[in-house]
Amino acid sequence: MGEKKKELKETDTWPSYTMVEDRMKRIYFQFYKATYRSSGIDRKTKELIAIAASLGFKCSGCLKGHLEKALKFGATPDEISEAISISMGVAAAGVVDQTDIVAEQMQIKLFDTTSVPEPDKT
Repeated sequence: MGEKKKELKETDTWPSYTMVEDRMKRIYFQFYKATYRSSGIDRKTKELIAIAASLGFKCSGCLKGHLEKALKFGATPDEISEAISISMGVAAAGVVDQTDIVAEQMQIKLFDTTSVPEPDKT
């Protein structure tokens, strides 16, 4: 069933999918391929979305691959930077969301929420 434990050199990387059954790999890859079919969203935009998602889900291998593909499909460094910034904003909002749970659990309102600053329009 399983293989012997393999010793890795410091320069080696462990191959992906070694813990995923072949049937599940096929299902995953069919799904993944379907997400890149032709649709109303062009391929460059899909890759920019994938960069942001890769950052959010901390998938280093995904990030590397989607950066390469985004550039291949015409994304500029500025567009990639903007996707990264959006991902950072969503991640920060996730932290704020969790602080709301803390405040509710503790039943405290430490700061006035009626004076939330408007976002910069630039």
